[in-house]
Amino acid sequence: MPPRNRETTSHPSATSSTASVTVFHVGPQDQDLRVLAEILDRSDWQMCPGIKWNLAATDDLPATEAGLEGQGVPIVLCERECPSCTWKDVLERVGTYSAPPLVIVASRTADEYLWAEALNLGAYDVLSKPYHPAEVVRVLSLAFLHWENRPALRMAQAS
Repeated sequence: MPPRNRETTSHPSATSSTASVTVFHVGPQDQDLRVLAEILDRSDWQMCPGIKWNLAATDDLPATEAGLEGQGVPIVLCERECPSCTWKDVLERVGTYSAPPLVIVASRTADEYLWAEALNLGAYDVLSKPYHPAEVVRVLSLAFLHWENRPALRMAQAS
């Protein structure tokens, strides 16, 4: 799935009435990705009113890095079962950015081991699949609010 909107992220504190936030998906371009796109398009996002959610997608690490470069993307949703890279590779790579996005791991086998491993290595959360709209909205909204309110990000925005 090609990126649906390649604009940089604008924050809710921006002057426009609707901010645009991109979720970057790393993994197969399959039915789960289409369901995720529908959830992003149809949700009212009560936790983050005034935000338009966009989805960009790729299935490998070099394309992910190119897509994230200079974009200010707050959330990377990485499939556990990504054929060309692991969620750990993505987590390690984005961890080098000055304002790294939060990584959320998605898996059909989201067991206790994956949750513990992902959180201990620095992922923000784990989403189980198939995607449930309310859970996707909750996790992505909280991740964005967390990312937006990080002290390092606030300092970077102020300078």
